[in-house]
Amino acid sequence: MVLFIFEIIIAAALIGVILLQMQGSGLSASFGGSGGEFYRSRRSMEKILVWATIILATLFAVLSLLLLIPR
Repeated sequence: MVLFIFEIIIAAALIGVILLQMQGSGLSASFGGSGGEFYRSRRSMEKILVWATIILATLFAVLSLLLLIPR
């Protein structure tokens, strides 16, 4: 039961992280920003989002496989 709840939380976080990665417009456009005055910080934030996506997807896959094991 706990694994089901944990998987739902990870799935919601994964959806949120993926939605923040708007293709072609960058992170600042998601929050109403218009320019590239914070180029370095925006770029590092996008890098963090990519790593968060990889980690959350891996956790989701492992949990899905664990939930397939009959008890």
